[in-house]
Amino acid sequence: MSDPTASRFRYRADVLAQLATHGIRPRAHTPPDVVHELVSDLYRYELRRMRDRLLRHEFARTEYFARILELRRRYPLVSLKARDFVE
Repeated sequence: MSDPTASRFRYRADVLAQLATHGIRPRAHTPPDVVHELVSDLYRYELRRMRDRLLRHEFARTEYFARILELRRRYPLVSLKARDFVE
């Protein structure tokens, strides 16, 4: 039986589309704070992975900045507040 007093969130369509690129599909009862934390965790994981690849010399140090910028472009939701995820 569902709880009628449970919070329901209506995520913005553009946010849902961006989340889907990372395999994240929040439900109406998933708090935006939880979703934002998950996206931030994924972004930090990717940053650490990129740093580790640099340290293993998988690419030149001169490429690092451009790769970080590209990574940042793939995670625009990190710059939003969790409350901006919903309508």
